[in-house]
Amino acid sequence: NFVTFEELIREVGVDATRFFYLMRSNEQHLEFDLELARSQSNDNPVYYVQYAHARIHSVFRQAAERGIEWNRKQALGKLERLTETHEKALLAALARYPEVVNNCALNSAPHTLTHYLRDTADALHSYYNAHAFLVDDAELRDARLALVDATGQVLRNGLGLIGVAAPEKM
Repeated sequence: NFVTFEELIREVGVDATRFFYLMRSNEQHLEFDLELARSQSNDNPVYYVQYAHARIHSVFRQAAERGIEWNRKQALGKLERLTETHEKALLAALARYPEVVNNCALNSAPHTLTHYLRDTADALHSYYNAHAFLVDDAELRDARLALVDATGQVLRNGLGLIGVAAPEKM
């Protein structure tokens, strides 16, 4: 079926439309799955990435509710405490961000950024499900908060580059 771009935006929203269009290389045929784009599930890539960003903000809201104070500058000095496999995977993903953005620009390939954002969100969700962030050990807690804060910044920046919102709550 032929659907205009305007109808598509009305049907699934601007964020999903942009993300889904940018997920494919310009040499690939686009089949737009309306049901997937409407869904609020982990199968929907834009929802999954946005949810990762919102989840990070939730961690910081929980910390504030518990009266946990966090100092980014001090936390950055504790990053050696990040030794878990999930932490190393997330750190490696974050380190790739400048290269991914550069390659997207040089190759006119924004689809690589959408895939990177999805992979980074996956690393964050896996980390979140495997480890508690708000632990009693203040140094470890601060290092973990620094890691998720950096992840949130990368997700926000990446989504911003493609014109997709980075919600703080979902």
